[in-house]
Amino acid sequence: MDFFTILIKAAQLFLSLAILVTLHEFGHFIPARLFKTRIEKFYLFFNPFFSVFRRKKVNGVTKTAWFTKDSPKEWKEDADSTEWGFGWLPLGGYVKIAGMIDESMDTEQLKQPAQAWEFRSKKAWQRLIIMIGGVVVNLVLGFVIYIGVVFTWGQMELKPVNLAHGLSVHPYLEKHHLSSGDKVLTLEGKEVLNLDELNKGIMFRDARNLTVLHPDGTKESIRLPKDIDKTLFQVGALPAFGLRSSAHSVGEVVKNSPAKKAGLKKNDVILAVGNEPVHYFDELSKGLYESKGKRTDLTVLRGKDTLELTAKVKQDGTIGFQTSGKILIDSSAIQTRHYGLGKSISIGMTYGKNTLSDYIAQFKFVFTKKGATSIGGFAAIGNMFPPVWDWESFWLSTALLSIILAFMNILPIPALDGGHVVFLLYEMITGKEAPQKVLEYAQMVGIVLLLTLMVYANGNDLIRWISSF
Repeated sequence: MDFFTILIKAAQLFLSLAILVTLHEFGHFIPARLFKTRIEKFYLFFNPFFSVFRRKKVNGVTKTAWFTKDSPKEWKEDADSTEWGFGWLPLGGYVKIAGMIDESMDTEQLKQPAQAWEFRSKKAWQRLIIMIGGVVVNLVLGFVIYIGVVFTWGQMELKPVNLAHGLSVHPYLEKHHLSSGDKVLTLEGKEVLNLDELNKGIMFRDARNLTVLHPDGTKESIRLPKDIDKTLFQVGALPAFGLRSSAHSVGEVVKNSPAKKAGLKKNDVILAVGNEPVHYFDELSKGLYESKGKRTDLTVLRGKDTLELTAKVKQDGTIGFQTSGKILIDSSAIQTRHYGLGKSISIGMTYGKNTLSDYIAQFKFVFTKKGATSIGGFAAIGNMFPPVWDWESFWLSTALLSIILAFMNILPIPALDGGHVVFLLYEMITGKEAPQKVLEYAQMVGIVLLLTLMVYANGNDLIRWISSF
């Protein structure tokens, strides 16, 4: 990946996080203000050790400061005004609410008698609304973005029955009477109009019944095993279905990969794997998959010369290269349908609902050995964005991140919004507040857990990056 591509992805990630974090914190800020709770600070990104920018109205005069370690002394004298700031660590953001135990771990204020304008003085139901405000904003924002995307750009539609060359099918599914060239007509009795929905239906929504049209013209009803989702994940058969494309020239070859050691070079054209000629990319993938863990012969066209190379295929059925110039065989079958506002709202709401349920469903893969190593940090999130600036893709990725942020924040983990919600629900049910020391210790445990997870996720990114050399 060249520097310019990394820059484009990083810029999109930065803008997306800035939008999501700011609106999330406003989700806390607005109800806190409505309930007359004092907000001491509102920060985009964290500011350990120093802040990039600070702004505050002090005694009616707006003052600013750049690259300062602490707020100026005179700013602290006007406690009724909010300090607005910009941190340097883009891991999130925060609003510092007076009278609340948060990530700042500022407990000095809590040693004083409770004041009417403090969080701890508000009724439990008011504090609950303040705490869930950020999650609600992110959830609503995700749905609104999906509606806007559908209304602005429409929705891609692809009926497999219209594909002249059928679908690309992962070779693992051949044992279930599915192979490349087949057309999946229905899934659970409903017409297939979108490959993304086909793949997600099987992986996340327990769809198992397919009607398939084979290349010889015969139709077959196929029922996949109940655990097919976990099996496909374990063997790396994702996505299971795709569009067929020409197996064109080799793009980037991964350093120290079997492809590199075999002598494969950029712009080579793979003509055959073993004794099987290659016309489609899925035929190339199938040939390598069937040779996983073994050595296989590759017939390669380099310029005008035809070469015979031998490569050791990895256990996941790859040898370490990317293709370039892949041409979709049936691109004319892809159509974009546009909708009015009413229909866009309906489709966008369904899109958001499915995104949330699919994200929750994928946690069944996280608690596996392969799933644990698949967890990624900021590099993985950045790779969600396209290598060129495309607004439709940007907003789709932002909508997904918004829904993920909403779900992750409501988890009952101390230091997250969901952790605070648990203690508030306990108070509302029992009529007793959780002891302050319990809240402090829970907050510290939560911070340690989150930092550990962050180090682990970004460590996985680092390991993947190092292994690519």
